[in-house]
Amino acid sequence: MLWKESNPTRDDAVKRHRNWSVYGGFLIVLFAFGSYFAVFSRFPITRDVPWLNLLFFAAGLALLGRGFLRARREPTRFHGRIAGPALGIVSVVVLGFFLSYTFYLSAQLPASRGAPKVGEPAPDFTLPDQNGKPVKLSDSRSAGPLLLVFYRGYW
Repeated sequence: MLWKESNPTRDDAVKRHRNWSVYGGFLIVLFAFGSYFAVFSRFPITRDVPWLNLLFFAAGLALLGRGFLRARREPTRFHGRIAGPALGIVSVVVLGFFLSYTFYLSAQLPASRGAPKVGEPAPDFTLPDQNGKPVKLSDSRSAGPLLLVFYRGYW
């Protein structure tokens, strides 16, 4: 009994809590990165401008920052003084890679060599009209000047 009275047990000391904000923020950042390639790149509204993924990145980094500040302000109550900055740096690197891929590298794609230039005659082709009947480009040219508009559909 003398030993127990002179040495405080863990219950008597201030108990430190896990800093779930740090780990949760990092998981959200990883979700933001992975979900773009797995899900959101399939839909034009989130592929062309990945606004939803950017919101996930912002939420994850905000949560990470909250956990980092919490660990710095109250180091006796919360873990994460080392994990917070480490996961924060990894998260910023992941965000930088994501931004460079989606905004810079995707714009560096080469131009199509086979596409007709402006003012150049288009090659002859046949496509179905709204009723499914085939329409040939050369048949339409005899009617006079023709303007071709190519609409990138989302189907």
